[in-house]
Amino acid sequence: MNKKRTTLKDIANVLSISTAAVSKALNDDARISVKTKKAVKQVAKELKYQPNHLASALRKGKSKLVGVIVPRTNSNFFSSVVENMEGVLNKAGYNIIITQSNESFKKECDNIDTLLYLQVDGIIASMANETVDLSYYEKVKSNGIPLILFDRGENDLNVDYVGINDYESSHMIIEHLVAQGCKRIAHIGGYRRTRIFNNRIRGYIDAIKKHNLPHDDELLIESGLTLEDGRRQIEKLLALKKRPDAIYVASDYAALGALQVLNEKNIKVPEDIKLVGFGNEPFTSLVTPSITSISQHSQQIGKLAAQTFLGYTEKETIVQSLNKIILDSELIIRSSSK
Repeated sequence: MNKKRTTLKDIANVLSISTAAVSKALNDDARISVKTKKAVKQVAKELKYQPNHLASALRKGKSKLVGVIVPRTNSNFFSSVVENMEGVLNKAGYNIIITQSNESFKKECDNIDTLLYLQVDGIIASMANETVDLSYYEKVKSNGIPLILFDRGENDLNVDYVGINDYESSHMIIEHLVAQGCKRIAHIGGYRRTRIFNNRIRGYIDAIKKHNLPHDDELLIESGLTLEDGRRQIEKLLALKKRPDAIYVASDYAALGALQVLNEKNIKVPEDIKLVGFGNEPFTSLVTPSITSISQHSQQIGKLAAQTFLGYTEKETIVQSLNKIILDSELIIRSSSK
């Protein structure tokens, strides 16, 4: 059955008053008597009236909705960012709509179209691994909608960005491994086309060169950084004539996959090979051995991204401030590398 949505007119017809009077009564307008307010609210309850907040907001020129795009929701990093983002936005009277790209460029484009159709007041996003074409994000800008990127974002878009210093994070990891006596360090990284993974690769290469360590092409592998990728890529490194004595993985999930294979092959971590991940996912402290990892300060990133959006609500016109907030990361040292 298709149930007709109760309208203000339906309530007005029951009470033989105007729709304007019904609207004012539901909003506790002082010009409406207490008796009328009581009658209107009673009829509204009986007819199961639900106010259309979105339509009301759009009439005022604001939907009070912020669209959020994340690569995946099963990551503690992204869920923590969204949780803290939502806390800030809710206090300011905004609700969020969460969409997930699953690292797919097409899905990301569909998400953007959906959010634009819903007339969100802003979009806060972290790009999918597959995204190279920035035209859909340019479309957001051309619609005059504030666009804030976090964690993953491209400088070519000239929009606000919140994230950590990925280049320095790689330096921090290599310095730690060198201090542990490592001399042949491999890197399982993401794809260079994504800015943050390119920065991590650059940081790895420069830090390796700084310490005059071997920079063999076979020691650097690009991948999708899933758990399965970690399992596949570690097999390649273990098949080398000269194995690495340490492996820096640009994702905790891929690091976990690598650790699984090392344990299955009875290769001791950290005695035979030291291992470092990236992201400080909760499981890194629970597995054996626990995994050294980079903390990305997800709580701060979520709050700062939300606050950056709210800054636009105070302006009459959208003027890109190009606010780049780069946070220092923190290396959490655990058993896998010391």
